[in-house]
Amino acid sequence: MLIVLGFHVLAIAVALGQHGPSPGGTVGMFSVVIATHDSERALVRTLAVLVPGATAGIVREVIVADGGSGDETEQVADIAGCRFLSSNEPPGARLKAAAAIARGEWLMFLRPGAVPEASWIDETIAFVQRGSDAPQAAVFAAPGNDIRARLNRAFRRLPRPEQGLILRGSFYDALGGHRASAGDPEADLLRRIARRRLTTLGTRVATATI
Repeated sequence: MLIVLGFHVLAIAVALGQHGPSPGGTVGMFSVVIATHDSERALVRTLAVLVPGATAGIVREVIVADGGSGDETEQVADIAGCRFLSSNEPPGARLKAAAAIARGEWLMFLRPGAVPEASWIDETIAFVQRGSDAPQAAVFAAPGNDIRARLNRAFRRLPRPEQGLILRGSFYDALGGHRASAGDPEADLLRRIARRRLTTLGTRVATATI
C-alpha cells in the first residue's frame, strides 16, 4: 500500500516544490497546519488538494503536527516536503507548536482528509485582501446537503472544526492559540473567536465526517 501511496505523494511533492507567480501581495501567505495520527491516506487526499495553491504561490509550507502515528504518516509528509513535528502532547499543544514555527503571515488549519472545492484558492485570496473592517477569520462551508450546517448558519451558531479555519498569525497569537487543556481545542478556539468575527466562505469542504 505504501508503494501506491508513494507514487501519489511523489507527484504531490513535485507540485508542492513548484511555486508559480501569485497575485500581488499574496506570495507565500499561507502556512497550512494539519494535525495527524495514523492519517496516511487522509493526509494524501488533503495534500493533493493543496497542490494548486502551492503552484499558484500562495501556500508557503505545510506543517504536519503528528501525535505519534504508527502508520506511514511521517513518510507521506516527508516525501511531500512537509515540515513534520511529532510529540505525545495533546492535540492543542501540537497545533500551537506548529503555529509557532509557521513562516506564513496567515494560518490555515485543516483536518486530515479535508478536501475543499477547487474555488478555495480564489476565495481565500479574496478573503485575505479584504479591508480591516472585514471578519478576522474564515471557515469553509459544510456540504450543502448537511442539515446541521444549514441550521448552524440559520441560527448563527459556530461552525464545526471539520470546516477548517483561516486567520492571520498575529490574530491567532492574540487569542492565545489552541489550548492544550481543552478537550476539543479546535472547537474551543472557534468559540473564542466568536461568530461575529467569523465568515463562512462559499467554498465547501468534504471530509470523512461532513
